[in-house]
Amino acid sequence: MGRLKQKGKAGAAKAYMTRSTAVKKLQCSLADFRRLCILKGIFPREPRSRKRANKGSSAPTSFYYTKDIAYLAHEPVLKKLREHKAFAKKLSRALGRQEWSSAKSLEDNKPVYRLDHIIKERYPSFIDAVRDIDDALCMIFLFASLPSNTRVSPSLVENCSRLASEWQLYIMHTRTLRKIFLSIKGVYYQAEVLDQTVTWLVPYQFTQNIPVDVDVRVMLTFLELYQTLLGFVFFKLYTDAGLVYPPPQDAEKDEMGAGVGAFRLQEVKPTQASSVAPTKEVEVNGKRVSTKDVRQTIKSIATTTPGDVDVDMLAADPAPADEEEEFVPHPSISNPDEAATLPTLQTLSTLPQSGSSKLFAPYTFWLSRETSRPIFEFIVRAFGGRIGWPASSGSGSPFDDSDESITHVIIDRPVVVRPEETEEERERRRRRKHVQPQWVVDCINAGRILLEEPYQQGKTLPPHLSPFGEHAGAYDPTVGLTGGDAAMVEVEDEEESEVEDEDAEGSDAEEVRRAEKAALKAAAVAQDEAALRVAELEAEAAGVDFGTFEKEAKKAQKKTKKAQTQEEGEGGGDDMNKMMMSNKQRKLYERMKYGERKRTAEVIIRCLMQRLLLTDRL
Repeated sequence: MGRLKQKGKAGAAKAYMTRSTAVKKLQCSLADFRRLCILKGIFPREPRSRKRANKGSSAPTSFYYTKDIAYLAHEPVLKKLREHKAFAKKLSRALGRQEWSSAKSLEDNKPVYRLDHIIKERYPSFIDAVRDIDDALCMIFLFASLPSNTRVSPSLVENCSRLASEWQLYIMHTRTLRKIFLSIKGVYYQAEVLDQTVTWLVPYQFTQNIPVDVDVRVMLTFLELYQTLLGFVFFKLYTDAGLVYPPPQDAEKDEMGAGVGAFRLQEVKPTQASSVAPTKEVEVNGKRVSTKDVRQTIKSIATTTPGDVDVDMLAADPAPADEEEEFVPHPSISNPDEAATLPTLQTLSTLPQSGSSKLFAPYTFWLSRETSRPIFEFIVRAFGGRIGWPASSGSGSPFDDSDESITHVIIDRPVVVRPEETEEERERRRRRKHVQPQWVVDCINAGRILLEEPYQQGKTLPPHLSPFGEHAGAYDPTVGLTGGDAAMVEVEDEEESEVEDEDAEGSDAEEVRRAEKAALKAAAVAQDEAALRVAELEAEAAGVDFGTFEKEAKKAQKKTKKAQTQEEGEGGGDDMNKMMMSNKQRKLYERMKYGERKRTAEVIIRCLMQRLLLTDRL
């Protein structure tokens, strides 16, 4: 006899656990439980039967996997949270007793947890981490623009600003920015880092306020995880690029509002120790022999004939050390005519490089005071251009307004006639091209320098559409507006002409086919022999052959049945409603449906009989 199964000890009741039970099992508060779930990536699950999972109760609650809760029970962060709870009790007791020395020593030994092991657990490889930094970057840039208050500390905002600047520095250094979109929410950026597409949102520089209905504690927990993640990712990216991390910051420039310009990139100094393995040398018969000579002798032995075995090791001519073996393409076994075309380092170095990363390299820009300096400084420098700005936008400009190398002025205000303008200033204005900020973004999305005339100061701008659409018929920035409109007009004309031709051809045969279609439709919906006989008579009156009618009737009935099964499969709502009904209600519902189908068939038969009577009279 097998073991008796007790209720609530197996199945869904054992595999799932409610949130209140999980909090009691972990012996922590609800806030700490939420923090643990966010840090470890554990979220509520939906069981198939909530009643069985809740041991017969139908009360609304959240369920978690029992294995996930057991996994949380061994988390080091949970241990630190318990220690912090004990620390808070001791500190409050010391402050209540006015034991200041004890309170100070407790504050110095405050328990602090680290999230390094969680990052390693959640992201086993570096590519996984890079693929998942979209949300982290959005959160970092959001908190970098928030004002500090009682809930958001100034040090937190400062750290987020530093991380945001480090990311922008890396993108500008590697020239990996690809797409930009100016939206109502902010500026959407997209870059390609290690063949991974990274998209993030940067809000505009307006005064931000935290809404009252937003739970900042949950956002701060996510931000805590994202700061640790970005610290790991940025260190790896900077190290692979040969840069020092963190980049040094000039405090004076930062206080004067230099922004990204306050940071300075430094290359890692090469170490003195050589990574090449030392070559060993021995003395044989008065001659010095190295390991390189031994390898060359072994290679020469392998290429000689079997009879020539005695080879003097010292007589073998060593190959020059500087020569590199060239790749020899061998023909394929399956296709001998086609040579192998595997890429080598030499062939990859000769490939043409994409010029879009240096789109603005020949140009020098000057920002007007009403344009956003952090946005366009990042965009222009990420594509190889030089940019300057007035002192009112912050310090750190590499040149001033009188520089003769300025080719474009990014301005966002109407044209104003200045009668007191000197001849030198007028000549300088004619020499430079004044464009609106959208021109810079549209050039990047198009991958080429567009004409400045539609974007000149004071003109109505062309539509700025999102470049992120990848589906058919999405916005293509590389196609001109005029060409697209002409193509649309041509397509519309072709469609109209096709419709007219079809109407002209079908008008003649429409009357002939109408009677045949009516007979075939009646045969398709016929559910008994009488209705089928009436449809047969209708087809005979219309002049349809009996063999043709029989074939077409079978095809029409198959199509009707197939359509009915598809409707039954798609309309899952009726099946769900039937499942919720009792047996009595289900039988009543089926009788109603049967009556509806029968009345529909009777109406069709009555119409066909009337048509037959009219045909006989004529």
